[in-house]
Amino acid sequence: MKTIGIIGLGKMGGNMAARYLAAGYTVYGEARDRIGAQWLIDQGLHWVDTPREVAEKADIVMTSLPNDDVVVAVATGPDGILAGLSDGKIWTDLSTISPSASRGLAARVRDDGRGAQMLDTPVSGSVPQVNAGTLTIMVGGDESAYRHAEPILRVLGTPEYVGSSGQGLVLKLAINISLAVQMLAFSEGLLVAERDGIDPHRAAEIMTASAIGSPMLKARVPLVLDRPAETWFDVSLMRKDIGLARQAAAELNTRVPAADVADAILAEAEDLGYAHRDIAALYELLAQHVA
Repeated sequence: MKTIGIIGLGKMGGNMAARYLAAGYTVYGEARDRIGAQWLIDQGLHWVDTPREVAEKADIVMTSLPNDDVVVAVATGPDGILAGLSDGKIWTDLSTISPSASRGLAARVRDDGRGAQMLDTPVSGSVPQVNAGTLTIMVGGDESAYRHAEPILRVLGTPEYVGSSGQGLVLKLAINISLAVQMLAFSEGLLVAERDGIDPHRAAEIMTASAIGSPMLKARVPLVLDRPAETWFDVSLMRKDIGLARQAAAELNTRVPAADVADAILAEAEDLGYAHRDIAALYELLAQHVA
């Protein structure tokens, strides 16, 4: 059984660490806030002070971080991941960052002569899917490294090998375009139904039982109609991902008009104070601003 290291112990990374601990793995962890990780330490997580120490101690290093800048900062420098990697180690980055930034880091790992590999392994799903072990994991990078990491990734869900470095991220961004647009379109339709006097709970039930009822929509209906105590995927993170998707599309000379519209609505939501609300709050946003 391989030793796991996880850097970034927030909602996603923390629950991933808990899942590995429950499965009997030795898990090392590091994050900005040790206090927030105490619940994992109480379950047996080995706290270390730097990303370099995580990479030195673990066979498989995992990162779950918010954006390009944080991933690059954690990876580089004398106490970064790259300084702690050695022959046979694999770094799997579960973050959603730009494919270009990921490819640059993967090239540095591959070319520094230490014998390690980096995979981009972004996930589709949120905390409930982490806890159930049903994430979909898109993987880009060296296929032999993927085969070594595959059993570890299967603890979290279903890994799918996509292709070369960065392509796991491209596919994740493609999925997130649809998530944002579906959430917006569902909110629009539900609001139209409600404004004509249809009970919104009944409307949502029938809508999600129809042809449009994707797993994402079915999971989020309770969050649309009753403000959740916990945010699964907030507006600011979704807007970040849509920005990355639009950037990737521009580099590929591809039009994404639905993503452009979603980005504008997400920007409005941020401006109006919804940045840290779940994306299900788009329904409330529209309801407040329709005459």
